[in-house]
Amino acid sequence: MKAILAHIQSNLRLTMRDRTVLFFNYAFPLGFFFLFATLNKAKETNTIAAVLTSVLTIGLLGNGFFGGGLRAIMERENGILRRFKVAPPGAFPILVSSLVVGVLQYLPVVLLMMVVSVIQYGMKWPENWLSFIVFVIIANFAMRSMGGIIAAVANSMAESQIIIQCLYFPMMLLSGATVPVSILPEWLQSVVQFIPATHLVSGLQGILLQHESLLQNWKPALALIVTTFACTLISLKIFRWEKGEKLPGKAKAWVLAVLAPFFLIGAWNLQSKENLTKGKAIERELSRGQTVLIKNARVFTATGAVIEGGSVLVKAGKIAEIYTGTAPDGKSLNALEIEAAGKTLLPGLIDVHIHLGSPGGYYEDQKRYEDQTLPEKRLKSYLYSGITSVKSAGDWVDAVLPLRDKGRRAEILTSEFYVVGPLFTAEGGHPAEILKYMPESARAYGTAQFLRLPKTTDEARQMVRDLKAKGVDGIKAVLESGTAGTPMARLDLGILKAICAEGKALGLSVVVHTSKAVDVRDAFEAGASGVEHGSANETLPDELLKKMAASGFYYDPTMSVFEGFRMMMQGDFARLEDSLLQQAVPLDLVKSTRKLIVSPKIKEPYREFAPRMDEARVNLKRVYDAGVKLVTGSDAGNPLTFHGPTIQEEVELWVAAGIPADKALIAATRNAAELLGQGNRIGTIEKGKDANLLLVDGDPMKDVKSLSRISLVMLKGERVNRTALMKGDDN
Repeated sequence: MKAILAHIQSNLRLTMRDRTVLFFNYAFPLGFFFLFATLNKAKETNTIAAVLTSVLTIGLLGNGFFGGGLRAIMERENGILRRFKVAPPGAFPILVSSLVVGVLQYLPVVLLMMVVSVIQYGMKWPENWLSFIVFVIIANFAMRSMGGIIAAVANSMAESQIIIQCLYFPMMLLSGATVPVSILPEWLQSVVQFIPATHLVSGLQGILLQHESLLQNWKPALALIVTTFACTLISLKIFRWEKGEKLPGKAKAWVLAVLAPFFLIGAWNLQSKENLTKGKAIERELSRGQTVLIKNARVFTATGAVIEGGSVLVKAGKIAEIYTGTAPDGKSLNALEIEAAGKTLLPGLIDVHIHLGSPGGYYEDQKRYEDQTLPEKRLKSYLYSGITSVKSAGDWVDAVLPLRDKGRRAEILTSEFYVVGPLFTAEGGHPAEILKYMPESARAYGTAQFLRLPKTTDEARQMVRDLKAKGVDGIKAVLESGTAGTPMARLDLGILKAICAEGKALGLSVVVHTSKAVDVRDAFEAGASGVEHGSANETLPDELLKKMAASGFYYDPTMSVFEGFRMMMQGDFARLEDSLLQQAVPLDLVKSTRKLIVSPKIKEPYREFAPRMDEARVNLKRVYDAGVKLVTGSDAGNPLTFHGPTIQEEVELWVAAGIPADKALIAATRNAAELLGQGNRIGTIEKGKDANLLLVDGDPMKDVKSLSRISLVMLKGERVNRTALMKGDDN
């Protein structure tokens, strides 16, 4: 131990006298730090943590390869190592000293850059700062020990320079430290998973940008620790004291052992895509951290106020400030400016009733129905259309929950997605009758994914608890007796009451599919949060409407789906000509639907639904006049109700039914957010809420068609590149 401490003291004295060491350890990293911060506009874009990660990686590589490797070769060639040759402990104290001194040299500049990042650039002090420091020390040891291997295998200064450059620049450029891995060709993205510095970057990003702990980054940390021990042991074996000593060629094969942990972890990442997925999520979070000032817009806050010529400051994904008069200059706020004169800024629109597994039209190619990539693309179509939140009201639950979670982890860019289901109904009731068309071998699976068929109240309560544990966002039940021609079993009201009570006890909203006035009444009396479809067969009684209004009950009329049935039966395909729809919906689906929708075989099952549009329109106006809370759902996935600009269509139908445009917009934003249980976070333009925003040309309160003239979509502060989104280049 005395020998090690003596070597550390001696090494520190020598390095502190070396101006070259001081320059490359302190001035060089700090220069890069300020350069990268300036080039990345770190204050405006809130990317200082990413800048710090890049500079730290470059510094760690330099400290290891140049500080640990090149310096050792210089000492050997200058005869310094020869003087220690006779010392009893041998090479071990020299190698350990190199590791410790590397850390002691580098930690001060790390702490300095962290302090500058916090004070000068507004970075928050790392939540897991201890994990961060420990990871930097581990990384420093690993890179320094790799420098020791370079020193051991290089026979001269010239040879060492070649080896260092061949390692340093690829690691710096391909690891994600300077160039995002996501923009590299796919084959190169696979290759970089085997580069040691990739795991160094991954760990630093995880701790600094995703607020993870050292334990959550155990794989890169373990790889770096194994590297340190492997490199140190191999360096001991092939250590050379004098310039004239030559290393046998076969001895260099030992160096391959150093890369073993990175080959193993690289193979794992190649198979799991873990690093690539994490990198995309980090890039997305950085995009959402930028500071943006939207100036001089008409701001529809959805709180009842409209600000003419207002401005909204978005910072770190949140609405940071709302200006009712002249806004400060963007530069003074370190913000990127978006001029919005003549435009209207609204909260992102919300569709509370979709079926993601159905296309909304018809494909000629039956294999298209089995395409597992389409649900994600449909969610992108909503975001492209300014609908920033959607709720599945019935899909294969194990298919949609992972998709929802990928979005929440920012691994993909889609509308926020909420999952309600499977559907509680009676044996033989709606929509259980749909599954009878499935092959018998698949029917049991379909039932498990799509339906819950409780026989008792206790069974119903347990099913609700199981779904809560599974992670669904709400519960949906069905009250549907069918028609005289096609009667259906109806859910027992005692069971429905148990479902509603258990759902509310667990903090889950419970909505009920209805079709008649009696269904709406029974759902209300059972304690549901709201109804889907309402009544499109009978007029709702005044007394029931008064009770619904007084209780805060939600009514979702889904006018779009009834309009779709009407259009199909009457051969009215005006919806297919909509410009925004043609941009958001796959062209092959639009074309094949236009061709197939005229078939009597396709139209006939929906004949009885077409006349319901008139009664639905009457009830919508009565519900509004009574003061019942309205929300917007489209029932997309049904014929001629495509995934994409659904709420634009829904709002237009409401306005045509006599609902004021501003009230329809409140239903599509604030009310819908409240039904989702997200009213404290989205749905209005208020300080502190998530920046889910839609900027449109014109004034939708005067011309509702303006909702389709989209200028900007923002999700959690990220300005959505709509063109890249539809091309699939956003991920």
